[in-house]
Amino acid sequence: MSITDTMSWHPEALDEIVSNDEGRPVLFTNARILTMDPLIGTMTGADLLFVGSLVVGVGPAIVTAAGDDNAIVVDCTGLTIAPAVVDAVALAGGRGHRSEYVATLTPGNTPDFLVVPDELATDVPSAVATLVTRPEQVRALVAAGRPVLWAGTDVPGRATAPETGIPAAADLTGSPRVGVWIDKNGFLHQELTADGRYDETRGGRPHAYQGRYWIDGDRIDYLDDLGFWAYGEFQGNELHHAGYVMKLG
Repeated sequence: MSITDTMSWHPEALDEIVSNDEGRPVLFTNARILTMDPLIGTMTGADLLFVGSLVVGVGPAIVTAAGDDNAIVVDCTGLTIAPAVVDAVALAGGRGHRSEYVATLTPGNTPDFLVVPDELATDVPSAVATLVTRPEQVRALVAAGRPVLWAGTDVPGRATAPETGIPAAADLTGSPRVGVWIDKNGFLHQELTADGRYDETRGGRPHAYQGRYWIDGDRIDYLDDLGFWAYGEFQGNELHHAGYVMKLG
């Protein structure tokens, strides 16, 4: 029995998408699509085509090539596709160029979207409200091309959020990122220790900030002992944090 046999909406398509490691295109077809793109707008009887984590096509009649491309096809008759992430700044006219718009269902962007019955998705806010208040009515929630919800049910094996609460610090003994990071002017010295603690010296003032930190890939999150959170990013041999660019001393 397939792990998705309990999903009552296009279970075969879900099986194919979940097991799609060959880079097959995925096509959600015959939907009303609220692209939120200022040029494309809203389309009816339209198709959304994505490969992996990238939207590659949106509009009518893409389905005619589905067989040629060996696409996984999901019929969305009577349904609306809407962005699952909303760019409120763009909606308010706060971005100067179309290329700056994020969270729109536009070729080149990430396929983060909801599939909701037409009557529950007159616009993007109502579609998102359906996810929050009536998740059982959501046909699909897709994040970066991977199903998260399907037929109102969690997809087996999906990514899950971390448990609430402050995580324990990892033992970073031997990590190449442990040590004293110094900005180019020598103003900021940030020491990362193997027990998950940091200690900043600023302008010669020792212990200006102290607290805990966690590293996830190239991201570093800080929780200061004063109670505030901050963020940094490792880029090659540099640590970028709050406008400072640091290297290991």
